Amino acid sequence: MSHFNKTEQDDWMTVYLKYLLFVFNFFFWVGGAAVMAVGIWTLVEKSDYLNILASSTFAVSACILIFAGGLVMITGFLGFCAIIREQRSCLSAYFSMLLLIFLIELVAGVLAYVYYQRLSQVLKQHLTRTLTENYALPGKTHITHSVDRLQQDFKCCGSNSSDDWQHSIYILSIESSGRVVPDSCCKTVTFKCGKRDHPSNIYKVEGGCITKLEQFLADHLLIMGAVGIGVACLQSCGMIFTCCLHRRIKMNSY
Repeated sequence: MSHFNKTEQDDWMTVYLKYLLFVFNFFFWVGGAAVMAVGIWTLVEKSDYLNILASSTFAVSACILIFAGGLVMITGFLGFCAIIREQRSCLSAYFSMLLLIFLIELVAGVLAYVYYQRLSQVLKQHLTRTLTENYALPGKTHITHSVDRLQQDFKCCGSNSSDDWQHSIYILSIESSGRVVPDSCCKTVTFKCGKRDHPSNIYKVEGGCITKLEQFLADHLLIMGAVGIGVACLQSCGMIFTCCLHRRIKMNSY
């Protein structure tokens, strides 16, 4: 009688763990889709801003998130199969994939944290040089477009201030047609509106575009980190549930 009750209890525990792991796997799959969506959004929607960054760490972190998100979704399907079939080999493969994804997200998190610490320094060193040495020059169309969009989106002018443009190769050349700032600095963009740098005509923002871009990137890194940490916490629970179910199935097989 006691043996029967123990067997019944074991079966109940197995079913309980299966449903628990099934629910986890669903949220894990949704989390993977969210991770991939954040990575794709960062690269596609904000790709113009990535062109003016000296370091590729930000873009690499986004690519790692996309890869990890795709791997999570594939692993989710593997998890459903492992739960339904109750095969220890499938559960072992599922656990290994969870561990691999956890390590990938850990690398992305470290890269994002390192870049966050160096963010202000990188921008100060590179953005001013980009504006003064690369804007509107032959073969630099993508950078010119990125800077124009940056100034219009963030309503700013120049790296630290509009005075930065006084040292620009473009502004000092005849191609500027007498402009003192690019037309993208203007509050209302019209042809050659950059000839007048009065505050009523152009954006005069304290801290310039560096402050705006730094805050934008910091917010994005925070979102990427929060999503990654959330999925990593789910994975920790999933690995525990998987080990428990694997052990329970192994005990029931004897």
